[in-house]
Amino acid sequence: MYFTDRGIEELAGRRGEEEVSLSWLADQLQAFVDQHPDFEVPVERLATWLARGGTDDVDED
Repeated sequence: MYFTDRGIEELAGRRGEEEVSLSWLADQLQAFVDQHPDFEVPVERLATWLARGGTDDVDED
C-alpha cells in the first residue's frame, strides 16, 4: 500500500457518500495549492489527468 492510499481511504470513508461538482473540486484544489504552494505541480498534473479522462495523452481535436 502506498502512503497516499491512507488519505484516499479516509476521503472515501468520511465523504464517500457525498456528490460534488467538478467546479467544487477545482475550487478545493485551488484552495489547497494556495495554502500549500509546494504542491502546485502535482495538483496541476492531477487536474490535467482528470480533465483528460484519466490519460496523459493530449487530445488532438
